[in-house]
Amino acid sequence: MRPNKIREIWQNGGAVVNGWLAIPNSFSAETMAHQGWDSLTIDLQHGVVDYQTMVTMLQAISTTATVPVVRVPWLEPGILMKTLDAGAYGVICPMVNTKEDAQKLVAYTHYAPKGTRSFGPVRALLYGGADYPQHANDTIVTFAMIETAAALDNLDDILSVEGLDAIYIGPSDLSLALGCNPTFDDLDPKAAEAVDHILARAKAHGVVAGIHNGTPEAALKRIAKGFQFVTISSDARLMAAGAQQVISKMRATTASKSSGSY
Repeated sequence: MRPNKIREIWQNGGAVVNGWLAIPNSFSAETMAHQGWDSLTIDLQHGVVDYQTMVTMLQAISTTATVPVVRVPWLEPGILMKTLDAGAYGVICPMVNTKEDAQKLVAYTHYAPKGTRSFGPVRALLYGGADYPQHANDTIVTFAMIETAAALDNLDDILSVEGLDAIYIGPSDLSLALGCNPTFDDLDPKAAEAVDHILARAKAHGVVAGIHNGTPEAALKRIAKGFQFVTISSDARLMAAGAQQVISKMRATTASKSSGSY
């Protein structure tokens, strides 16, 4: 079976630099995949992406060594299994709030005897290889999102679930849950304290910790703290930021030459 680069990086003590795809387009996904990200996550929860488009985006990512990951909309067995069957090598599941939620997530993403995943890896066989069924349980990476007050209360129970590889912090939802301003990087003190607590407990349980970031600078700081999976912005935000830089430069240049519009 094709190795999972995410696991290889973690085993070597490194951090995975993850990109985020909210735009429902295979060409933009392919373009992002060719920029050198370790992994790319297709967002089915808040991105404007449906299942069929996700499949074409997975195919586009497969033109590179970038690892394809999908954030599913919810903890629901059908979409988790179909996402893996389509060839995702990692899944991020939102709103995992209890030990029972985490146990369901592990069960839905693993074949028997470790879980209850139904057999039918249609495209996964093409991407992963003919021996996919024998090695999928040990190759696929499963993330539980920690982003609510309930998840904080049940954190150690969630982290104790066998087969859960990693947790992923959604700083904005976590901040909202704690009565703080929703943001990625400059968190309010209560939310920042919660992030540090989640990271510490994940380390204690031997579970990898990941988090979403708005900037490379924030991601680097979090890697220094011990996070081993850092997402930076998203395709839509990066495109908008790049376009804003171009327009701002054009306006500044033309304004110095003329008082009129360019």
